[in-house]
Amino acid sequence: MKIESVESFKLRTHCHVVKIETDTGIIGIGESGFWGFPEGTEGILKRLTKYLLGKDPLRIDHHWQYIYRNNHHRGGALHGALSAIDIALWDIKGKYFNAPVWQLLGGKCREKVRVYMHIRGASNEELAEDAEEKVRQGFTAVRFSPFVPASQKLTHSARLKTTVNRVKAVREAVGDEVDVLIDVHNRLTPDEAIVLGRELVKYRLLFIEDPTTQDTVEAMAYVAANCLVPVATGERLHTIFEFKSFLHSRACAYIRPDICLAGGITQTKKIAAMAEAYQVIAVPHNPLSPISTAACVQIDACAPNCLIQEYTGDGSLPGQEWKREVVEAPLKLEKGYLLVPDTPGIGITLDERGVKKNLKEFMERPLETPLHEDGSVADN
Repeated sequence: MKIESVESFKLRTHCHVVKIETDTGIIGIGESGFWGFPEGTEGILKRLTKYLLGKDPLRIDHHWQYIYRNNHHRGGALHGALSAIDIALWDIKGKYFNAPVWQLLGGKCREKVRVYMHIRGASNEELAEDAEEKVRQGFTAVRFSPFVPASQKLTHSARLKTTVNRVKAVREAVGDEVDVLIDVHNRLTPDEAIVLGRELVKYRLLFIEDPTTQDTVEAMAYVAANCLVPVATGERLHTIFEFKSFLHSRACAYIRPDICLAGGITQTKKIAAMAEAYQVIAVPHNPLSPISTAACVQIDACAPNCLIQEYTGDGSLPGQEWKREVVEAPLKLEKGYLLVPDTPGIGITLDERGVKKNLKEFMERPLETPLHEDGSVADN
């Protein structure tokens, strides 16, 4: 069996999909997580296609190493391309052996994967109402950003008060039987994050995600050791070497590799195993298409320390209908859990008509970085 073609295309606003076809007719699909600058990944994929054509798709780790070690350059564009290729090759391998990917990686540790769902709202009341609705739908964990719009322009005291009140509103809405998670999006300094964490201890958060930037391991480790709320981080990291540094420094209780950015299924399985040795829970980052979700579930199924999974819906929410259109059938969701599929590969198949309907050309994303009140740059 040989790789016959490599194709990439963009779905909707930020989903960059790779489709690899073999001379036997087996097709694999993957996705890139480098959504901010997809033009970079697109250019790299064109270069990598020249290498992949004619190769045996089953030699996945060999191809991963060959591409990764080919050049001294690293970074998001390369790893987005490499991750998409890797997921597609695992999809091919599963279909070739007529087995789900989790079976090839050691077998299931669980029959279903608990997920947490995003909630939104401009006001405390809207956040609470959305949280209650998600609980009615069967979810047992909800996640949101605790900041009000333009929070960068508020004083420290005002931002702290409004943030704590938003968390309080959600906790009171869902009660104690539902886990609450917040995502800070790297917007705080280490000391600000520690103060916020200590203010939020009484609301029993499952974790606080990216309380400060991931640029230095030391800063995140400092926050993790002092904020009293479990820290989750890792969505911006690219290699097992970066993840090892965070794990070794005890910089988090939950590690968050993006399977579409951190090296695909091959590397995410290794990251989860490495985290297991540190007794750290792996929670794959997953803000993209049903392809990303399906790939994540393969890891969740076979890694014993993957206890909860980020989830953004299967297309039933307004504005997300396209998610149901681009796959023949989404993964099954029951009472806040995704059922682990037994179908070969990553468990889903593209609907070609739906894909054509939702194809989008690359659009230049405007640079809209937030500013503080004094005009200096804040983290986005």
